[in-house]
Amino acid sequence: MTVRFVGAGPGAPDLITVRGLRALATSPVCLYAGSLVPEELLAQCPPGARRVDTARMTLEEITAELVEAHEAGHDVARLCSGDPAVFSAVAEQTRRLDEAGVPWEIVPGVPAFAAAAAALRTELTVPGVGQSVVLTRDAANATPMPPGESLDVWAAAGGTLVLHLAVQRCAEVVAALLPARGADCPVAVVARASREDEVVLRGTLADIVEQVEAAGVRRTAVIVVGPVVGSGAGCDSHLYSAARARS
Repeated sequence: MTVRFVGAGPGAPDLITVRGLRALATSPVCLYAGSLVPEELLAQCPPGARRVDTARMTLEEITAELVEAHEAGHDVARLCSGDPAVFSAVAEQTRRLDEAGVPWEIVPGVPAFAAAAAALRTELTVPGVGQSVVLTRDAANATPMPPGESLDVWAAAGGTLVLHLAVQRCAEVVAALLPARGADCPVAVVARASREDEVVLRGTLADIVEQVEAAGVRRTAVIVVGPVVGSGAGCDSHLYSAARARS
């Protein structure tokens, strides 16, 4: 049988894809992170499905559940918050499934940074303002970052920075970005993007830490840094230009 790593979306239960919902509705076993997947989504599991909250489980315990389900002849929906391609720890799970001979596939989802951009009513790649996006995170209390991927390096490179798993250390993040970006660099923090209790904070590197602390934002948030944040500026793209040759 097959383990499907399904992107559950950024939080709103109706932001899962049709394919992801179909995988969830037809899998007798579902593994999910309890704090990140809404109950309304879990209600789509088939009647009698085994639902396993992985929030407090080790990688070895999760792997054992997946292998056991496969050996019992059950398909598995392994729900990942956002999209499985970004900070979902899929690679370490699939390596072990390969070793165990368990087939698997990935069902894409709506990533948190896309939901954050929607909440900000902005495009992350605005012509004439910012055409590059770096998805990164804070390295403290987590797996070390590879050489050359520190925040000061990305800050100096320019473009739009989107930081996951970093809002708890917002002050340290700001300190790392300030030398290259300056105190007036626009910043936004979107917590619980797409959910009913969504929080959107806009400011600059000079004041965003104070805003985050005042709002009590401690987790499940994305930090977006760069001039695309609510600037309203930019030029028209070449895509729809009258000068562009069309067939």
